[in-house]
Amino acid sequence: MRQVSVRMRVCVAGLAGAVLGAPAAWAQQGSDGDLIADGRLRYEHVAQDNLSDANAVTLRLRLGYEQPLTRQFKVLGEVEGVALLEDDFADTVRVRPGQAVVLDPEALEINRLQAQWTGDNGLTATVGRQRIILNNARFIGNVGFRQNEQTFDAGRLAYRAGEKLSLNYIYIDKVRRILGDDSPNGEWRSDSHVVQADVKTGAGDFSAYGLLLDFDNAAAQSSATYGLRWTHTVAAAPYKFAIGAEFATQSDYGANPAAFDLSYFAANIGVTRGGWRGGVGAEVLEGDGARGFATPLATLHAFQGWADVFLTTPSDGIRDLNATVSWTDETPAFGKALTLTARAHDFAAESGGADFGQELDFLAQAKINQHWAIEAKAAFYDGDDPRYADRTKVWLALEMTY
Repeated sequence: MRQVSVRMRVCVAGLAGAVLGAPAAWAQQGSDGDLIADGRLRYEHVAQDNLSDANAVTLRLRLGYEQPLTRQFKVLGEVEGVALLEDDFADTVRVRPGQAVVLDPEALEINRLQAQWTGDNGLTATVGRQRIILNNARFIGNVGFRQNEQTFDAGRLAYRAGEKLSLNYIYIDKVRRILGDDSPNGEWRSDSHVVQADVKTGAGDFSAYGLLLDFDNAAAQSSATYGLRWTHTVAAAPYKFAIGAEFATQSDYGANPAAFDLSYFAANIGVTRGGWRGGVGAEVLEGDGARGFATPLATLHAFQGWADVFLTTPSDGIRDLNATVSWTDETPAFGKALTLTARAHDFAAESGGADFGQELDFLAQAKINQHWAIEAKAAFYDGDDPRYADRTKVWLALEMTY
């Protein structure tokens, strides 16, 4: 184990003291603002064919505060630090050829710094560095699984017309990516526009969206995407059924020098009874032989397997057939809730017929109380294509939130 840098050790230790001590101190002050504090201590192990194993122990801490200034206007600031307590891994900032990668580099930065105005007419305006998650985070998310959160320097207008209709417009000036300030790929300079309309009907919920993404220093990620998402829930006691489908098209846009037209399709159905839930789904991202359908601002870890084999869509596209079963006990012998989840994936090329491989994922989450939780997670990928090596990943985590 190396010595953590003095700067990072001191800064994260100070932040840890603030995170652990602030809730009680703030309660005594009786402020009308809201303290934001959370932390995650995590061990991650990666064993991948043809690479030396990676072992990472990382500590992520966030401390922030949201303060109303008037009835309609409030400001929020939040700092984030990630310390490497065991750094036997590559993280793309520290390049270690021949060693498996864990995408949790050391970081110390302003995570969020925003001002928000909320009108009486349903209009909300937010400007500054902010967290943005749209729908299921398949196209825009915060990558919350990784220690350094993805946030956006952006302006956002959100309008809510009653319970049935909501509209969003977002202008993105910079993308603060999970690789952090020390990485040449840690920040994308952006001139991007996102629009979305959400409508609730008796036939289900519809979300229509357009993403015009243009990145000055990541031109190959620039694209124009238009899509429609539909979800619907049907109750038939003692069961509840959830179904959904989504379709999108994507083409070249902005600074991207390539020319392409690609499609995306997803469908799923799930059933819940008591603490049990099961579901099956399919997701297809098209490829044209040169590139695949891309979702560069997504929370990618939540899709196509937790082993993160397909963070970049293959040039021949990908088809993911998956099944999930989970069970939740809300009165466990220990803690407040226990959830067990198992998921299976079968991956193949969208064109050409190549089999990519299979993956099994397992998760156990225990909520100890209102503030503390523990998690154990594993992913096992068995590849059938020489481009994608077999790998196993294991995580153990302790999380705290105030």
